[in-house]
Amino acid sequence: MLADYLKVEGNGSLVRDMSTHAIINTNSAEYDNYKKKASFREAQNEEILKNSNDINIMKQELSEIKELLLLLVQK
Repeated sequence: MLADYLKVEGNGSLVRDMSTHAIINTNSAEYDNYKKKASFREAQNEEILKNSNDINIMKQELSEIKELLLLLVQK
């Protein structure tokens, strides 16, 4: 099975699958680190989206309060 792979020049943890020509990372620690970073970025993006939604809701509510205050002042 190892004969089906060819080491990538200049990087000891990469090999090329000769049947599919895909580049494969054989360093599981690097892969785990990549997955952790990707998960962290996804969590950050979700938090930003949640905060953005919260801000938009607050803007809408503030606009409604302003409209109600204007109605009270006019009466």
